[in-house]
Amino acid sequence: MSSLHRFVLLFALAFALALSGCAKKTVAAKATTPTPPPPLPYATLSATPDDLKSGQSATLTWATTNATQATISGVGSVSTSGSASVRPSTSTTYVLTATGPAGSREASARVTVTMPPPAISKGTPTDEQLFSTSMHDVFFAYDKSNVGLNQEAAVRQDAKFLAVYPYMKLVISGHCDERGSEDYNLALGDSRANTVRSQLESLGISADRIRTISYGKEKPFCTQETEACWQLNRRAHFSLQP
Repeated sequence: MSSLHRFVLLFALAFALALSGCAKKTVAAKATTPTPPPPLPYATLSATPDDLKSGQSATLTWATTNATQATISGVGSVSTSGSASVRPSTSTTYVLTATGPAGSREASARVTVTMPPPAISKGTPTDEQLFSTSMHDVFFAYDKSNVGLNQEAAVRQDAKFLAVYPYMKLVISGHCDERGSEDYNLALGDSRANTVRSQLESLGISADRIRTISYGKEKPFCTQETEACWQLNRRAHFSLQP
């Protein structure tokens, strides 16, 4: 083999090896290129209006990207974008969950429901009505301030009522008939009011719930000049403190 032939053969072999090395490097470079991860989902949710009265409805509106499915709490599975009407009975926070290949994302919207005040039953008496129908005035003999035997049952019934409603406070006003001087009757009315107060306290009613006042003959319940009318004016009268 001539020198020229040897040179051509060696050159060809070197060229082939060079091409082989480049190809390997190119393949290796392609194999190390990373694949980008899928994007995370994105979600929005709103409620219009977001402040309702009981019985009214609101519209939920939502949108997502990079999600393949979506759910809303209290509504269920929904399309990845859309709107729906809801009528919550109480204040509710709706949560949208958007799920895609890369994971999930949440968005929320709160709807506040204002409840109407409870209706007051027409058959339920007020404290004033209970007091006026349950408390019985105590009546006195002429020129007396002690509670007679025929009035003791009324005082006991009054004490029982007051024990059932311990938050009620009362005023005991002492009254007299028109006979006698103004000063005398004011003193007598005061004595009558305080006598009844003492009896209520002895039956368990706290003293700090009771206030007394005397009107003497200033505020009569009856204005006729008869014994029956005067009897009505000789009393300890109860009224509910505001």
